Amino acid sequence: MQNKLQELTEQLYNEGLSKGREEGERLLSEARAQAAKIVEDAKLEAADIVAKAEKNAQDLKSKAEADVRMASSQALQATRKSIEDLVVAKASAQTATSDPAFLKEIITAVAAGFRATEGCDIALVLPESLQAQLEPWVKAELAKTLASPVELSFSKKMAGGFTIGPKDGSYYISFTDKTFNELIAEYLRPVTRKLLFGE
Repeated sequence: MQNKLQELTEQLYNEGLSKGREEGERLLSEARAQAAKIVEDAKLEAADIVAKAEKNAQDLKSKAEADVRMASSQALQATRKSIEDLVVAKASAQTATSDPAFLKEIITAVAAGFRATEGCDIALVLPESLQAQLEPWVKAELAKTLASPVELSFSKKMAGGFTIGPKDGSYYISFTDKTFNELIAEYLRPVTRKLLFGE
């Protein structure tokens, strides 16, 4: 009887141990599955956070670029308007582009607008016929107004007006007699155009 009791005890012990191991393995497997799910969820959440951050950064960049384009466009339109107003006040665009006082006004307005939007040093080309009247003004007053020196040169080929652009020569804006007349003619009414340009 003692043998049977011993066998029964061992059988119960082994069954309990077996069930305990199975339960332990099941719990361990569930814990591993939960841990894997937590890690996977964390990875997905991290990827989502990174994607949102990248989208926000791209949105911010796009908005900043749009703001810069809009500010540049507004500055250019304001400069064009100032130039148009100054030109319309003159009796003749041909005379205006050779008048030193008028050129000083235009160059100051354009250079200030140009300097504010571009932020670089400026190169200016003027007619050689106006060198005596404009060279001292450019080197003293215009350079002081812009708070930086202006690279100045004179051209025999230019009868009136000027060209202006960055010192690096990447581009320039031309307000010579010909380009000035073409620019202004676009904005004038036919009667005014005929009066100024004889068209």
